[in-house]
Amino acid sequence: MNPTTLSAIESTFAASKAGSIHFGQVVDRLMAAGVEAYHVDYRAARVTYYLPDDETHTLGFEPPAVPVAPAFNAEGMVAAIRGAQAGTVKYPEFKRLSQAAGCASYTVWIAGRHVTYYGRKGEMHVERFPD
Repeated sequence: MNPTTLSAIESTFAASKAGSIHFGQVVDRLMAAGVEAYHVDYRAARVTYYLPDDETHTLGFEPPAVPVAPAFNAEGMVAAIRGAQAGTVKYPEFKRLSQAAGCASYTVWIAGRHVTYYGRKGEMHVERFPD
């Protein structure tokens, strides 16, 4: 992976973790860096970024302080998503809210303009990017 792309991924990850940028900014920065998707696995405490040439880059983060809720709550998930879309819920709070709603992992399909959220039992919620 070229150093410019790697730097863009890592700086975006750090800013998102710190809550200093909102979801739209994350997507914009990663799109500009050529990232086509990324997958966040809360239980494994890692995020993997995917490039169009199948190169990947994986970063770790702190595991949840409280385990991901056993039941998937779609309404709770949508509330967290709406806050993130509005820019009022930054990533640290989004993590807490989505884990409490039973989200075990999710994939942001930048090229496909949607996010798929997964519960512990395979439940899914697909959220299209707002236009």
